[in-house]
Amino acid sequence: MSCPSCGARLRKARRGIFGKIVISFFWLFNLLMIFWIYAGFSATSEKMGAMTDAEKVGTSIGAGIGITILIVVWLIGAVILGIMALLTRPKAA
Repeated sequence: MSCPSCGARLRKARRGIFGKIVISFFWLFNLLMIFWIYAGFSATSEKMGAMTDAEKVGTSIGAGIGITILIVVWLIGAVILGIMALLTRPKAA
């Protein structure tokens, strides 16, 4: 909201309830994906010590495929939720 005579901002516009929910889901989704990828990396690296060479190669390939799928899901989800967050931002009065 701005002053009609001088144009100075009087009050900052705020998100509505739906906008707050969307932005919360956006940040929670990103935190979940960061945790999930970190957990995948750490779980794979912990088990590599007591494996044969063939098992290490298979584990590395499987982990690479799994992490790639997680990154694709992360990008798709972040784009969808990011667009929703942009569409629910407060309008300038």
